[in-house]
Amino acid sequence: MIVSRRVFIGTGGALVAFGAMPTVAEEGDFIDVGKLMAPAGIADRFLGPADAKVTVIEYASPTCPHCAAFHTETYPSLKTDYIETGKIRFVIRPFVRNVPDAVVFLLANAAPGERYFDLLEAYFKTQDQWSTSPTPKDALQAVALQYGFSAESFEAALKDQATFDAMEKARDQAVNDFHLTGTPTFYINGKHKTGVLNLTDLAAEIDPLLT
Repeated sequence: MIVSRRVFIGTGGALVAFGAMPTVAEEGDFIDVGKLMAPAGIADRFLGPADAKVTVIEYASPTCPHCAAFHTETYPSLKTDYIETGKIRFVIRPFVRNVPDAVVFLLANAAPGERYFDLLEAYFKTQDQWSTSPTPKDALQAVALQYGFSAESFEAALKDQATFDAMEKARDQAVNDFHLTGTPTFYINGKHKTGVLNLTDLAAEIDPLLT
């Protein structure tokens, strides 16, 4: 998904606004790590040690098929080989392109038992089901109910205007300051990489930083 035009999407009175064409980062460019690690709006959620030598940040859109491909094909091995072994800190930041994106991240933010990552992974794995459903809200709710939500807490999460506003700030910062133009986009200790990276691709970037 290339952010190249202005789009407004109504969400219960709120507006999602994509700005003008941003500055495009060349593949492999570096973003100032100090700025990158000061996210606007929403606080980072991460897996792995806070003091890891390598931080991998992913900006993701739950409706992006390339993001879903990464999370179903590559992420499980990345988690086993690099996150659970303490080699990297892994962050997923929201990049909201549309209403379903906002819904998924609002739900992940409110997930009972701090199951932010678990719920995101569930939505990536079932993307082809809820994204094509004739009743997408019901399909999204069906997944949420499996992760501790009630019908009432599901509705409450969708009314969290403060978190929605924070996600807008995070998206605008990514576009304007970090030159993000598509999803998934990764920053590996500040190095900009875009697209569906496989484990070999990631290892080539991460391993030299671990020595």
